[in-house]
Amino acid sequence: MMDLSIVVPCYNEADNVPMLIGEFVPVVEELARRRSVEVIFVDDGSRDTTWLALHDAFGGGSLRFAVRFAQHATNRGLGAAIRTGLTASRGDVVVTTDSDGTYKFSDIPPLIERLGSDFDLVTASPYHPQGGVAGVPPYRRVLSQGSSLLYRLLVDWRVHTYTALLRAYRRRVVDTVPFESNGFLAGTEILVNGMLMGYRVAEYPTVLHVRAFGVSKAEIARTIRAHLRFQFRILLHRLGVQPLVKTSGKVS
Repeated sequence: MMDLSIVVPCYNEADNVPMLIGEFVPVVEELARRRSVEVIFVDDGSRDTTWLALHDAFGGGSLRFAVRFAQHATNRGLGAAIRTGLTASRGDVVVTTDSDGTYKFSDIPPLIERLGSDFDLVTASPYHPQGGVAGVPPYRRVLSQGSSLLYRLLVDWRVHTYTALLRAYRRRVVDTVPFESNGFLAGTEILVNGMLMGYRVAEYPTVLHVRAFGVSKAEIARTIRAHLRFQFRILLHRLGVQPLVKTSGKVS
């Protein structure tokens, strides 16, 4: 059995590999002093040298933690990469994190600690009153925070951020909560479906930063449409018109 799995989706992130070495590895090495840890890098069909760079940096077997790699032959989307990583994970606790440093990797240990014995899922929350945003373009902040505001109205007002990738999940959440999206909606789906299934959710207030290298892979118009469709489905679910998840039947 593995105590902790950390899933890191990557798409055209070769320029960020040095940052992963310098900032991510020390955090995971420290975690590995007290528990068994695996890191799963999922290359989502990158067109640059991400796959080779990841293997060169982490494939030598000299780290304190286990490293595994998964690759999509073509780009399938963030949700598909998350699904691949979660399916491959073996940890009692599973963390998903961005590869671009938009959330500091040093947030991972306190995020895990926030699980404690009381919660099933902890999400990073820059929109919490104690959180913040640094350097992110105003239009992106408005879109993300506005989307989370609608989810607060539809699902649970006490949760401030619904769109963060940085999360800690207990194994039972990973194994039972369904999600359908292959795109950027996936993280929100997992959170909402988990909450509607009765899992206990906590927030970890933190700061969302602008990425240091490369550009965001989110397609803004497509992501907005996906969230609006999902929000409409939540509304219909709340009104008792239809189940939220039709394919699995796990969220009624």
